[in-house]
Amino acid sequence: MNFSHLIAEALLNKGAVKVSLDTPFTWTSGIKSPIYCDNRLMISHSDARKVILDGFEAKILELGLKFDYLAGTATAGIPWAAFLAERLQVPMVYVRSAPKAHGAGKQVEGDAVFLHGKKALVIEDLISTGGSSINTAVALRNELEASDVFVLSIFEYGFPVASEKFSQENVDYAALSNFKTLLEVSELNETEQATVLKFAENPQTWFESL
Repeated sequence: MNFSHLIAEALLNKGAVKVSLDTPFTWTSGIKSPIYCDNRLMISHSDARKVILDGFEAKILELGLKFDYLAGTATAGIPWAAFLAERLQVPMVYVRSAPKAHGAGKQVEGDAVFLHGKKALVIEDLISTGGSSINTAVALRNELEASDVFVLSIFEYGFPVASEKFSQENVDYAALSNFKTLLEVSELNETEQATVLKFAENPQTWFESL
């Protein structure tokens, strides 16, 4: 079963993918983009949830991933980590974008003593520049002394900057679906396709070239 296509189709069918040529979206990284993939919409649809969770299970088996617990990236990765942890009956934590400014000052929420030194599988909703995923991996290494960290996301854009960041931090990653597959199954018109492809070639400078 081709989960990459199924998930891309689900994202499109549920309206999670939006294109705006006149007023680009601004991503968390600051990048101006003509396309926005909002995987958060998918948690509201049981049929889409099942496809994505089936995809996670299939990818874990395909890659032969070994892990002791799941880690959800705040905030969009948390529900998917929870859904998958319940399905697989494995422990879970979630990782804040930054340590708390009060209390114990933790960034990782869960039983740190129980999971100390064990292998983590980070569940992410989307990888663009890779910043939040890397932040999560570093936090797990720092607070839980994770012996191994692998990142698995629902979707990735496939930008070189992301692969460079993962390589620099020595973190492996994979995605259930990607930008190329999304374009293959989309019904974008020629103008939208051309604009989105131009953006993908150089996302950091695309807006400046308009």
